[in-house]
Amino acid sequence: MTLILSNEDVSKLLTMRDVIDVLEEAYEELAEGRGVNRTRSDTLTPTSYPEATYGLKSMDGVVPKLGVGAVRINSDIVTWPKRGNNVRREKVPAAPNNRWVGLVLLFSTHNGEPLAIFPDGVMQRTRVGATNGLGAKYMSRPDSKTVGILGSGWQAGTQLRAVCAVRDIKTIRCFSPSKDNREKFAREMSDDLGITVTPVEQPEDAIRGADIAMCASNSIDSIFFAQWVEPGMHLSEIKRPEIEFAALEKADRIAIHTKDPHPLHFTTKDLAMPDKIKGKGWAEAKATLDIATLPTLPELIVGRAKGRDNPEQVTAFLNNMGMGFQFAAAGSVLYRKAKEAGAGHDLPTDWFTEDVHP
Repeated sequence: MTLILSNEDVSKLLTMRDVIDVLEEAYEELAEGRGVNRTRSDTLTPTSYPEATYGLKSMDGVVPKLGVGAVRINSDIVTWPKRGNNVRREKVPAAPNNRWVGLVLLFSTHNGEPLAIFPDGVMQRTRVGATNGLGAKYMSRPDSKTVGILGSGWQAGTQLRAVCAVRDIKTIRCFSPSKDNREKFAREMSDDLGITVTPVEQPEDAIRGADIAMCASNSIDSIFFAQWVEPGMHLSEIKRPEIEFAALEKADRIAIHTKDPHPLHFTTKDLAMPDKIKGKGWAEAKATLDIATLPTLPELIVGRAKGRDNPEQVTAFLNNMGMGFQFAAAGSVLYRKAKEAGAGHDLPTDWFTEDVHP
């Protein structure tokens, strides 16, 4: 039988600690060449939706030790609205009933069968949080107590859950441009973490005095600036280029998630990207960072690179691009826990296999 799970199932079954632990184990496999990850690919075309682009995104990876491989697929309508001073990348819920489309397919490496199919949303944000949490574990000062976070959206909550899982955090300050959003986020995360999260009116108020400064936005412009860097601080971002390059130049140690410099992009010849995003996002990242010279998170985990040498150093972890490998690792835990709990719905595996040679 092939197991069908919902985002609600994933949310109930998969904890932040689960994902941190399995990624740490899986990254050792990746560093030693026993795991495999394919570079993300984005196929972009025009769409009938106004001022938008259609994107078909896929990524995959295999963790032989865990007996699984996974493919993550997104079918997106993407826009670039300007909110305040920043241009943002936003996916439109344009599918029927105002919904987004993202799926993970989990396969067995033992016989090739499809083990499970589930939406990517909850796992997506949890694996991003866990990745940055591991960055903080290996690069921030072990005595870090204070976090400043820029962002109050879908990704920000799991960033805080992850950093609180790896450090004994006592104080959290949050800024986002929307007063209502940051105050609601602060209330919800205070209840969730059992730690007071204080909303502040300016971004520098969140960052000043923070041991760990986290960016968790959908902006394709920089939101963290060089004048905010303090000795001993650990910087964290979930995409390039949230932290401006001048701030990264102040870091003593920088690590990245993957050596892949950018997704593989495939477009139609008539695709016209908006002028306001030209030279930003991946274009700016390629122009400012020499990815090939930086250590990766898997290399930090296996000890081939050091996160820091002393408490005064400034460190930075750049979650520069996600991996399908993460969905395989986290999917293995989700599948095991779902089977143990009797969660989800079983469908005949014959519906997803064939008796004709492909």
